[in-house]
Amino acid sequence: MTWRLAQRRRLTKPYALSLAIALAGWGLPQARHAVAQDAPPANPTSSAVSAPDAQWLQDLAAWRAQREQEIAAPDGWLTLVGLEWLKPGSNSVGAAEDNQIRVRAQAPDHIVLLVVGPNAVQLQAPPGGFPPDLLIDGKPAQEGPLVVEGAKPSTIAWHGLSLVVLSRGGRYALRIKDAASPTRTAFHGLNWYAPDPLYRIQAQWIPYTPPHIEKIPTVLGTTLDLPSPGVAVFTLYDKTLRLEPVLEDPQGKTLFFILRDQTRYETTYPAARYLHTGLPDHGLDQPGLLTLDFNRLENPPCAYTPYATCPLPPAFNRLLVPLEAGEKRYAH
Repeated sequence: MTWRLAQRRRLTKPYALSLAIALAGWGLPQARHAVAQDAPPANPTSSAVSAPDAQWLQDLAAWRAQREQEIAAPDGWLTLVGLEWLKPGSNSVGAAEDNQIRVRAQAPDHIVLLVVGPNAVQLQAPPGGFPPDLLIDGKPAQEGPLVVEGAKPSTIAWHGLSLVVLSRGGRYALRIKDAASPTRTAFHGLNWYAPDPLYRIQAQWIPYTPPHIEKIPTVLGTTLDLPSPGVAVFTLYDKTLRLEPVLEDPQGKTLFFILRDQTRYETTYPAARYLHTGLPDHGLDQPGLLTLDFNRLENPPCAYTPYATCPLPPAFNRLLVPLEAGEKRYAH
């Protein structure tokens, strides 16, 4: 008996029938192509579907549609066309060949000078001044220091082009986005597993006292030091499994799970998938329950562009079971 079949036989017959009808009928309005390729259209609000299950399907459909819109947005991950490391001193940026960093998109010949000092990056105008319509955080460009740390670094924008300097492992990188990039204009929608209640799980939350710092590897070969407040313990396929989240924002209201599972070999992005959840029912510092809905597993930015700097799963979040739920591989 397969893992999946053994787990399914735990469902009571009325509940299994109700959800089977719901899943067969999952076809709520979504952004273009956000529906899984194997989800047949029908009416999910059949009277045979319980109200909580119908609401779950509606919420999941809305979340998937919103995710597709974010991926395809003018500043989404499909627009990322470059990631360039800045050198100490002056770095000229623009479309002309004489720049240290050449922007391969429709852009002015010379956009800005980025001057890297010991602990800061200064914005300076190139010879001839800033291009017309150049904005810094939505305001006319002016020389001065750039914000390179935190959740809202400074954005340099010219029409559909945007440049952001990021601090990464003691170095500075320039992220370049182009709203007219071929990857965005050729976007044909995301690919999902059909919704499956098997993968909507109530986990036991066990807090760490005190919370500790985890070293999370990245695709760049660096590590991120992120706080981990505890561990989620749950049962799937007759196995007790553990996943440890981290906090992207210590003051935030979201847990961030970085994981991989056995579907990576055939159907999902090999390096990792991500899951964001709310907080446990009794808070982070008390034992309690936490909902893990793996139907909301999503690909990392690296699935859409080679220029993203994605965190990778720590060893204990590399599951030896398949999670046939959530987002599948993106077909470029």
